[in-house]
Amino acid sequence: MFDNLSSKLEQSFRLIKGHGRITEINIAEALKNVRRALLNADVGFEIARDFTNKVKEKAIGENVLKSVHPKQQIIKIVHDELTKLMGGEQVGINTTGDPAVILVTGLQGSGKTTFSAKLAYLLKNKKNKSVMLVAGDVYRPAAIEQLKILAQQINVPVYAEDWNKNPVKISKSAISDAKLKGIDVVIIDTAGRLAIDKKMMREISNIKKAVTPQETLFVVDAMTGQDAVNTAKEFNNILNFDGVVLTKLDGDTRGGAALSVRTVVKKPIKFVGVGEKIEALDVFYPKRMADRILGMGDIVSFVEKAQEQIDEDDMRILQRRLSKNQFDFNDFLKQLRQIKKMGNIKDLVGMIPGMKKIVKDTDINEDVFKNIEAIILSMTPEERENPKIINGSRRQRIAKGSGTNMQEVNRLIKQFADTRKIMQKYSGGNKMTKAMRNKRRNKWKRRRK
Repeated sequence: MFDNLSSKLEQSFRLIKGHGRITEINIAEALKNVRRALLNADVGFEIARDFTNKVKEKAIGENVLKSVHPKQQIIKIVHDELTKLMGGEQVGINTTGDPAVILVTGLQGSGKTTFSAKLAYLLKNKKNKSVMLVAGDVYRPAAIEQLKILAQQINVPVYAEDWNKNPVKISKSAISDAKLKGIDVVIIDTAGRLAIDKKMMREISNIKKAVTPQETLFVVDAMTGQDAVNTAKEFNNILNFDGVVLTKLDGDTRGGAALSVRTVVKKPIKFVGVGEKIEALDVFYPKRMADRILGMGDIVSFVEKAQEQIDEDDMRILQRRLSKNQFDFNDFLKQLRQIKKMGNIKDLVGMIPGMKKIVKDTDINEDVFKNIEAIILSMTPEERENPKIINGSRRQRIAKGSGTNMQEVNRLIKQFADTRKIMQKYSGGNKMTKAMRNKRRNKWKRRRK
């Protein structure tokens, strides 16, 4: 995500020369390259030009702070302008209503059905909302079945009328049913349509009038670049939607849609799809995205992902076991599985400041986790609890049972020993537990307000 843009911006900043003051001379070439980088990322020409003009206007004549190179000062200005370009502040989703209705629309193949299920998962698990999905796509073969399969994975009900081909009536009936069942949020998945298809656009307009949704979200494939922005503009003229959802932002996307859609349609990006898994949906934070683009990492999102997977009580137990030198392969396996749930490992490492550049050209093979799990599961309960007893013959048996070799088993046992030492060394501070406790305390305060 944004790798190409990030590297080109980094090259641009290297061109900044001179100390003491930022002038047109020492930033001219750099800003020219910044504009090229944005155009290459499929940002519209006018937006790219206006962006660099704003950066130049803010930078010229600005005194450079002591011990700060002009390069750092320009990066700060570019960061601030990127944040503004993408909306400035994070805009939440409105889930107040009886029930709250969220209407999902967009082009064919943009990922609306998958997004609907991901949003249901997010609202259910992170916002503690009861959710109903509505199968409003009556045209695409197997669309209703796809929604039912996804809903089954997350244990969320689906309202569907297989015999009915009128999405307006289906949507109204679904809301009535949700009221009877006390459902908090209804998410209506609709058929894909083109803005030039007047009949289909009239249909989605009629659905919106009939259900008066709290949120109308336009889902767009980020890989379509500037075309996504143009399509969003056409849909917005007809529907006046509330926010944009960018899917497939983890793919081979240049990022132009994320950078320019806010400026063109004057509507916020609310969510981004960052993977195929049902939990791979992120709330969009402009500042955090600017951090990632400029290689500053996104440690806040990293910690939040960790907190979602790691229970505070589990952390206390782990802390106690570490302090008593009782950390074993059962604990190791549990931690490993929690890390896997957090998402793509390379993306996670890239969230840590300074690490994105290091892992950029590194192939992180996630299949290695399968071998580690196989090795640990091939150990006896006694061996997992007391790794010191794993001698040569036991290692041979473990290698054979896990379908690996002695070298891999030896490597894992050494890595476990090293990890145990490191975790024991830093266990005293209990920083993760404190961070999680503070987050829960702040959430409780916000609810009371």
